[in-house]
Amino acid sequence: MPSRRRAAFAFGAVAAFGLGTLWVASGGRLLRGFGTHRLSDKAEPIYRELRWDDLMPKEWDPTKRLRKPDGSLLSDLDPRAQKMLEDLRAIWDNAPTVSALDGAFVKLPGYVVPLDQVDGALTEFLLVPYFGACIHTPPPPANQIVHVMPEKPVSGFGAMSTVWVSGRMSTRRQDSPMGASGYRLDSRVVETYRPPPS
Repeated sequence: MPSRRRAAFAFGAVAAFGLGTLWVASGGRLLRGFGTHRLSDKAEPIYRELRWDDLMPKEWDPTKRLRKPDGSLLSDLDPRAQKMLEDLRAIWDNAPTVSALDGAFVKLPGYVVPLDQVDGALTEFLLVPYFGACIHTPPPPANQIVHVMPEKPVSGFGAMSTVWVSGRMSTRRQDSPMGASGYRLDSRVVETYRPPPS
């Protein structure tokens, strides 16, 4: 698992099992040059396959405020730790997005968190990067939650189904009972996840 993904997922584990040591390692890769393509009715977009790291600005470090002046982290017993954890939650709910993704046609894998459905078909859901997010553990940062609006209701998927979602992404924030999302994906295709060929 990439180091930046471990950093983004740390908060969920800490909140679920007690305040622990949080850290973010640098060195994640950020894709460049996401194009905005205008489509005719007959044209089919070329979707750029993303990793979840690509949704986080390269310079973003959500745990910077948890570090002491010497660069180390606060211990679990430090009385300032709980307050800083609350501050971190606010930072995560307002996590910055990558502006280059606004209007890009993308393909992203993840887990389904249902928001609305009609006759068992999903009409709206969140896409999250790891199992249990927003359901069994607190929400990840907003830039690690994508609000998916399928072109048509999709059947055969439920909570924590693993899917590929393809569509047009926008940097549009949305609050929901399951968490704040930093992106919206108007999806044309929702399909069962299969690992890409090696």
